Amino acid sequence: MASMAAWLIGIIIVVCQVSTPSAQGGGGGNPMSIVIAFSVVGSVVGLLILVVIGIFSYKFAKKVVREWRNTSTPPTDLESAPEEILEKDAPEMDKFLREIADEYPIRFTAQQLNVFTNNYATRLGSGGFGDVYKGQFPNGLKIAVKILKRNSDKKAENQFMAEIGTIGRTRHRNLLRMYGFCYDEFMSALVLEYMENGSLDRFLYGKTRNEIDWEKLQEIATGTARGIAYLHEECHRRIIHYDIKPANILLDVDFSPKIGDFGLSNLCNRDNTHVSLTEYRGTPGYSAPELLRFNFPVTFKCDVYSFGMVLFEMIGRRKNAEVSPSGSIDWFPIQIWERFDKGELVNMSGECNVEEDGERKMAIERMCMVALWCVQDTPEDRPPMSAVVKMLEGSAEIMPPPKPFQYMYPISTDTSAVTAVTVAMDSEQMSSGSSSSPIWYKGSVPILRT
Repeated sequence: MASMAAWLIGIIIVVCQVSTPSAQGGGGGNPMSIVIAFSVVGSVVGLLILVVIGIFSYKFAKKVVREWRNTSTPPTDLESAPEEILEKDAPEMDKFLREIADEYPIRFTAQQLNVFTNNYATRLGSGGFGDVYKGQFPNGLKIAVKILKRNSDKKAENQFMAEIGTIGRTRHRNLLRMYGFCYDEFMSALVLEYMENGSLDRFLYGKTRNEIDWEKLQEIATGTARGIAYLHEECHRRIIHYDIKPANILLDVDFSPKIGDFGLSNLCNRDNTHVSLTEYRGTPGYSAPELLRFNFPVTFKCDVYSFGMVLFEMIGRRKNAEVSPSGSIDWFPIQIWERFDKGELVNMSGECNVEEDGERKMAIERMCMVALWCVQDTPEDRPPMSAVVKMLEGSAEIMPPPKPFQYMYPISTDTSAVTAVTVAMDSEQMSSGSSSSPIWYKGSVPILRT
């Protein structure tokens, strides 16, 4: 506005000079020049007035629109909101927004992880994958930071991508939660849920083997089965874990189980019933027999076999394979089968450190039969995890399982072990189109096929 006023004054001075009689000529001013001068001044003044009016109109309209928006939309500041909105809508909306924000893992920096872990002061454990450290978010939430080792063959990188691609996309009460990750040129790390009671294996072997009562052990078995069933049957894309074992079943403060360590897992479309592997996956002693065959198509039923081997260890609270004082191999799963074959499963309670109780005896027998079904030689004979959950819950009568582990016994003296496995797992038997599917329990329920 000041510049416009200065401009106007300058024009008036010029016009006055033009309209003043010339000192040298002594004559009067030119009337035409005077008219032209005042016309120019009038036009400029009118233009300036219009500009001023437009500016004031714009500011007024902007103020009106702002006031209209404030009166037509609810206040965003909770302190200025009405009390009934603050009490009713705000907590529900905050919860909803938090759930949306928690849908995907957060990418953290290496500096943030250093702060969370107090410069990696407390190490929870270590392994071939790397080290796990205890940490805490600024809000007090405890976390576990898993630092992956990097190597030249990119196994750590593949494990990192497998974890992000599977557990980072899933939410289930029996699956370990991932809060975020860190990835840069120096570090690959996962920020995971902290589990107060560690892994299941520490409560099955050694000095702490009897700290969990039998009822809680049943709940852990059923909860783990629910988590695997979710991976296989409820996720948008089926997830095969490949490494179900007690060390990967973690327990929270209430001993609720959560499946972790998805570094070997694989996403597959539901239309693809078989997956071809080019390398061995899993842990010896828990892996299904079909995983021992190079580049052989496998199904999600390999996780069912591994879960069955875990059940055996939960039943006996011991490792499946132990060396006896005489030096021979004491293999617990075959002992379970021999007891079942002789009708002596009901007497297993004494060996399992369970009090003589009719209900507990039935529960042990039920768990043994479920384990025997899970470890059948061919994948198609193994029940899906949804059926396993139903059988463990005791809501169905379990049918007698066939003899498992026949792939371990050669059919003739001159037949190699590999040939024996090949015969026991013939490709026709493992085909998804088999019409002779077994019946695992009595009852008519939807069954997931391979």
